[in-house]
Amino acid sequence: MNLPNKLTIIRVLFIPFFMFFLMTESIRYASIMALILYVVASLTDTLDGYIARKYKMITDFGKFIDPLADKLLVTASLICFVELGYINSWIAMVIISRELIITGFRTLAASKGITLAANNWGKLKTIFQMITIMLVLTLNAGLPYDLWILTTVLWAITIILTLLSGTIYLWENKSILK
Repeated sequence: MNLPNKLTIIRVLFIPFFMFFLMTESIRYASIMALILYVVASLTDTLDGYIARKYKMITDFGKFIDPLADKLLVTASLICFVELGYINSWIAMVIISRELIITGFRTLAASKGITLAANNWGKLKTIFQMITIMLVLTLNAGLPYDLWILTTVLWAITIILTLLSGTIYLWENKSILK
């Protein structure tokens, strides 16, 4: 297993620890630990992609596991945010539904021997999701309340990008359905 794929696996392994700290109020600095774990996990996403492209270490496993790791991290965050009352459940449902649809679509493509990589719209969507989640985690850690307005705007952009990127991805790859 190459370095980019190891970094992706580390990102997946961070998820339960991130969720534990996010959902645990009784541990001092738990919210800061959740934020740190999320930021480090998000940075591994950037780093593994950079290394894979620069050193030509792109693998079919990496094309599959990297977006899946992103989806797991985002889904875990959204579920926790609903539980904590930070977002409405419909926001989580729109984002998670898109992720499941695209994952199912990729699985269908894989069954036909086709590996589909993420497109630029999906990457942009992921960036906005991660930034918005980091901002919510920052607010959870007790930083300025004024940023909640920015968070609302970012959630709106994230929802739009989620729907747009999913639609474009399906359209660009509609031949898979034939």
